[in-house]
Amino acid sequence: MDKPVIGVLPGTNGDGSGFFMVPAYARSIEASGGIPVMLPLTADEAVLRQLAALCAGFLLPGGQDISPMVYDEPVSEGCGPCCAELDRMELLLLRELLDRDKPVFGICRGLQFLNAALGGTLYQDLPSERPAGISHRQTQSADAPCHSVMLAEGSPLQALLRADTISVNSFHHQAVKTLAPPLSVAALSEDRLVEAVWMPSKRFVRAVQWHPELSFMTDENSRRLFADFVAACCI
Repeated sequence: MDKPVIGVLPGTNGDGSGFFMVPAYARSIEASGGIPVMLPLTADEAVLRQLAALCAGFLLPGGQDISPMVYDEPVSEGCGPCCAELDRMELLLLRELLDRDKPVFGICRGLQFLNAALGGTLYQDLPSERPAGISHRQTQSADAPCHSVMLAEGSPLQALLRADTISVNSFHHQAVKTLAPPLSVAALSEDRLVEAVWMPSKRFVRAVQWHPELSFMTDENSRRLFADFVAACCI
């Protein structure tokens, strides 16, 4: 059977004048049996419809902040650089993907984008808006866990990982504030931030706040996440 082609949304350098794919995403998809393809940075709706039909599944990766305009809030001082073209692209593409019921896996910014695009809101800067006793922006090695998360009972994530609590890495300063109505919580951090979500009405729309691509080589749970996503893209 042919391997599934998986579209990876591009990372940008801030102003949209350059875009790229972090190698860890590609390597994790390849090692899990998929073929990663970086998508062009475009808001051309005809192109996005064709891409939605072409790829078997889509990865929404980490990256820069999402504009608060997406969830109708003013920009705070703590909000970092945003790329309006990427936000626009993701909004248009997500609509196509949901209509076609294509598998979608979000990581970090990808989780935040899903929540914002589907009607939720975000903390624009955790340290200033919701200070906590644990660090969500670690300084240790990228593949090292820095805090634990509690998996929601009955969620697909709990069933996949066969655990109630796991340890994860963390590299974010924004997070879910109010949860989008179509989403359900799949995991919470020790300080009760949303760390994973899923969309019960769709075949496979899931996202995590941590970075399994950075711990793929050292963590079995990270490998299970990618394997599950790629398997969904084969159906």
